[in-house]
Amino acid sequence: MKTIVLGPPGTGKTFTLLNKVEEYLKNTDPDRVGYFAFTRKAANEAKDRAMKKFNLSEDDLPYFRTLHSLAFRRLGVNKQNVMQKRHYEDLGKKINVPLDYNDYDDEETGLFTTKSDYLRIINLAKLRNISLDQQFNLQEHNQDVEYDKLVIIFNELERYKKEYGLIDFNDMVSDFIKSDVAPKFDVVFIDEAQDLSLMQWDMTRSIWNKTEDSFIAGDDDQAIFRWAGADVDSFITQTGKLLHLTESVRVPRKVHDYAMKIIGRVSNRLHKEWKAKNKEGALSMYDNFEDVDMSSGKWLVLGRTRYMLKELEDTLRTRGLYYENRFEHSYEKDIQEAAVDWEKLKNGELLPYKNIINISQYMGPHQWDKEKIQALVKESFYGIDQLTKDYGLHTNKVWHEAFDNAGSRRVDYIRAMHRSGEELNKDPRIKLSTIHSVKGGEEDNVVLLTDLTTNTHKSYEKNPDDENRLFYVGATRTKEHLHIIRPKNYNKCFPMDEV
Repeated sequence: MKTIVLGPPGTGKTFTLLNKVEEYLKNTDPDRVGYFAFTRKAANEAKDRAMKKFNLSEDDLPYFRTLHSLAFRRLGVNKQNVMQKRHYEDLGKKINVPLDYNDYDDEETGLFTTKSDYLRIINLAKLRNISLDQQFNLQEHNQDVEYDKLVIIFNELERYKKEYGLIDFNDMVSDFIKSDVAPKFDVVFIDEAQDLSLMQWDMTRSIWNKTEDSFIAGDDDQAIFRWAGADVDSFITQTGKLLHLTESVRVPRKVHDYAMKIIGRVSNRLHKEWKAKNKEGALSMYDNFEDVDMSSGKWLVLGRTRYMLKELEDTLRTRGLYYENRFEHSYEKDIQEAAVDWEKLKNGELLPYKNIINISQYMGPHQWDKEKIQALVKESFYGIDQLTKDYGLHTNKVWHEAFDNAGSRRVDYIRAMHRSGEELNKDPRIKLSTIHSVKGGEEDNVVLLTDLTTNTHKSYEKNPDDENRLFYVGATRTKEHLHIIRPKNYNKCFPMDEV
């Protein structure tokens, strides 16, 4: 039996699947349960929960993984036989065409990403099971692409893979289907199914055709990867027993009402009703990002592209706010630890060798004779008097004056964060992310930028459903308060509704 789990934002799709997993594991051998997700992160979440609940090891759950990982395992592929960044670069040099390729980013999006429109067209044609010229004629590329050149690159890529015994991720999926190597399961779970490509849907069918029970979870309104080959129509047309989740535990009423206006613009979708959580929430609009008071609480700042987020970093630094952008913290923790340790030294505490070395790297030659540091013993502890007398320390100034080798901009930023009351020993409470990267995430406060790039707006004019779905996903990450920044250019933005 196939069950379609249809879950709007915050209604607990994954939670529902994981509960079903637990039900089956009570009476089913773990290796007869398959759980496949779009990203490694989602697959690992399910695996970790099952391991803890049933006291299982990772080896006990061999089929909790991504679809690509399943193909990799069942085909017996070696990692050295998979196309990597260096292979694309090497091919590009051989044919005198730059072929930029970012290594398969399974943790964040599970997508093939490249700046080369030629590689992108080739990849999309495979994912969609259409010919090269059909994909070319869709005119989804951003730059000028010569069809004859496209054909040459495609042929050279296939020749290169054959010559060196290499395959790409699409080849893996295709070979999996052709080889009919899908394991037999008692039950199989597919999470975030709206993000699957047509090729991945074919792979999924080859799995559930050998399976007693199947659960397919997703939400067509949150299908935001069509540009990367996702085939939402395959999800919309699925048949089976429908399990419609209708109550959100995340989205408050004001945000829900606004989000429904956004998604109502989408022409091709499954009509569905769902309720907000029992909380009013808040929705505010601003003309400028600088007007948003982010001095307390937890925040997600979401933009359509990374470079739009980069522009906001100076504002956050000027305000002394601690943030994270693409998993990188806005300052190095080593310098904060050094500042804390310096104050401990000044107060008479003894510190181990490694802490002393960390402090010393932020001091210039006028503050510390670095040659004498070489005599420090790794196993020993040191106080400020001994360091001054025997090891070349020349200062007892406060840390931001003593750390003259740290760079004034860095020091000023940390001092500003201290003044703002930021807790620098914890993870940042402000996170910057693209909407695509935050999929599945949530936060109390969400700031949503509404500007679009020129290329994105051109895509919007061709297929407005994609951008409306993206805007909807961004808005529905909100648990308490949605803050919308009005666009700088109303001719190139998400379609706006006033509050």
